[in-house]
Amino acid sequence: MSDEAEGMEYKGKEVFPICGCEGTIVTAEDGKRHFEAACPDEESRNELAAILGEESVLRIKPKVAMAPDPHPEQD
Repeated sequence: MSDEAEGMEYKGKEVFPICGCEGTIVTAEDGKRHFEAACPDEESRNELAAILGEESVLRIKPKVAMAPDPHPEQD
C-alpha cells in the first residue's frame, strides 16, 4: 500500500498522485476519457510506465465491508 494521498478534484478534473506523478483523468472533446500523468522527472515517469506496462489490476472496493451474518439461517 502507498502512503500517497487520495485523489481530489482540481479545476473540474480528477487529480491523484501515483509514483510521484500527478495523474489526471481527461475528457476529450468527443467525450472519451483517458489517463494522463505529469511527472517531476524522467525516473518517476519511467517507474510509472514500467508499472502500467507490466500489469494493471482493477478491483471493485466497496466503501463498507460486509461482515458475515453472525446468525445465518438454518434449515
